[in-house]
Amino acid sequence: MANASPYSDLPAEAFWRSGVVGQKPEAIPGLYRPKFAIDRGTQIATAGSCFAQHIARHLQARRYSVIDAEPAPPGLTGEAAQRFGYGLYSARYGNIYTARQLRQLAGEAFDRFEPKDWIWEKDGRHYDALRPSVEPNGFGDPALVEQHRKYHLRRVAHVLRAADLFVFTLGLTEAWTHRESETVYPTAPGTIVGRYDPDVHAFRNFAFRDVYDDMKAFFRIAKRGNEKLKFLLTVSPVPLTATASGQHVLAATAYSKSVLRAVAGQLAQENDDVDYFPSYEIIAGAQAKGAFYEDDLRRVRAEGVAAAMDTFLSAHETGAAPSQAPAPQPALKSENAICEDILLDAFAR
Repeated sequence: MANASPYSDLPAEAFWRSGVVGQKPEAIPGLYRPKFAIDRGTQIATAGSCFAQHIARHLQARRYSVIDAEPAPPGLTGEAAQRFGYGLYSARYGNIYTARQLRQLAGEAFDRFEPKDWIWEKDGRHYDALRPSVEPNGFGDPALVEQHRKYHLRRVAHVLRAADLFVFTLGLTEAWTHRESETVYPTAPGTIVGRYDPDVHAFRNFAFRDVYDDMKAFFRIAKRGNEKLKFLLTVSPVPLTATASGQHVLAATAYSKSVLRAVAGQLAQENDDVDYFPSYEIIAGAQAKGAFYEDDLRRVRAEGVAAAMDTFLSAHETGAAPSQAPAPQPALKSENAICEDILLDAFAR
């Protein structure tokens, strides 16, 4: 006998009332089903917006094999090392907020892209504009900036060749670029270093097709030297600090996150080697009732990070022996994440 409705035999998780309402916001059954296994032998590379720092920290605390191809020099540890961009990600690239920035970095590491106008100056000191926060004091000689970037790019290439899994957190669609070459910067010129010139620099708000094409291009570049590489995408739940789109920042945030979530979902549907983890939904979803955000409604509380990471880790550690699955470690405090975009708050009126 035919079912009265195609919804008659769907599981509880298919319905809002049974799948969301009444469930614990930090542990919703069936929300994440991994496409492929990740264990402690998996060589994991991490990159993305500042929220991605939490992912790397939790994986390291649970003794997963997180690549650190650009470690701090001896004697530089803790917060001091983080201030210089060490230990935040698998290489010292700082925050990578947009898919275009990721694509260009990979292209540069494999001699397929050459950035322009990437050494900026402030008070007589010189900085790498593509990662302006990793050397807070800059360099007295621009040649030293070039030397450090060449070394950095070799380490980025190593990360992509050595990794089994590349975890990337998509953060923003908005970016500032060099008009002539379309080089993308992680921060607007003049925010940390450099000087904004409307004849040289341009604002971009990337659309779905832009982000989709950039991620596909990054996959191709990365897999040329590492055919086994898989990708895990997440979307940052952190709203925009400010927008240059002309929209209200709330509407601009909704646009940005919608585009990024749609791209991540589309790529995961189309590719067997790409998966999506719903950290965005866990933290920003209606079921959380805003409880996972600090009072500024931007920074993610430690409890929110823990909820997302516990969901991720429990999905991959099902059946693991107790000795293989140590107790969760404290989350990185939200205020300790290194986020350049928060500096835009200083321009608020």
